[in-house]
Amino acid sequence: MPYTRSGETTIHYEVTGNPLKPWLVLSNSLGTDIGFWDDQVGVLESDFRILRYDTRGHGGSGAPEGDYTFEQLGGDVLAVMDAAGADTARFCGLSMGGTTGLWLAINAPQRFEQLVLCNTGAKIGDASVWQPRIDAVKSDGIAPIVEGVVERWFTEGFRQAEPKTVDRIRAMILRTSPAGYAGCCAALRDTDLRAGMQAIRLPTLVVAGAHDPATPPALSEEIRAAIPGSRMVTLPAAHLSNIEARAEFNDAVSDFLKG
Repeated sequence: MPYTRSGETTIHYEVTGNPLKPWLVLSNSLGTDIGFWDDQVGVLESDFRILRYDTRGHGGSGAPEGDYTFEQLGGDVLAVMDAAGADTARFCGLSMGGTTGLWLAINAPQRFEQLVLCNTGAKIGDASVWQPRIDAVKSDGIAPIVEGVVERWFTEGFRQAEPKTVDRIRAMILRTSPAGYAGCCAALRDTDLRAGMQAIRLPTLVVAGAHDPATPPALSEEIRAAIPGSRMVTLPAAHLSNIEARAEFNDAVSDFLKG
């Protein structure tokens, strides 16, 4: 698996798909690794050259101690694009990955052609949400928070219908470095991109989950209203719409990116 240097750490990435097609960068949620997109890769790889990567602090990437910023998280995307030879790309990110996409669209718009921003927000929560989680993970590790995260990420019906899928995501969360998880929580705690969204001019699809308690549809509507010409689709899912409503998600994203 290839790695590249970004700032003071290394970022793990993977390139698959059709080398003759446009680049598509996929950016994960907090607490997951590149396997997060397994349900999408099989659908998209014939039409795109897919670049997946592990967010700093996650998967095979380095996990420096301390608070992270979206300048770092966005810089990591640009570093892996440079390493892979992707001058420009389409971008699809979910949750923290969507906020990374907003940062990139504001700060490096020349590198991107389209945006898909899923189950995300320009500002997700505040210190009252994130600081207790940071403190808990630093004190006790990841395990004590996992069940609460899983309950927010999937509806009860899905948890009962697909327990093996839920177990796969639970295992990803448990594998995440506590330092990396806390560092990314700090980035979310400290970031508000609402003012910058007005300047985005990239074609944008916003994906919401009708039952998402983590990033409610109102946050998606805020993005849609701010980015001229963007459109929004709401899927029958909680937070991880790419997994809980995979068929509808794949259809919506594929149609947009190929349109």
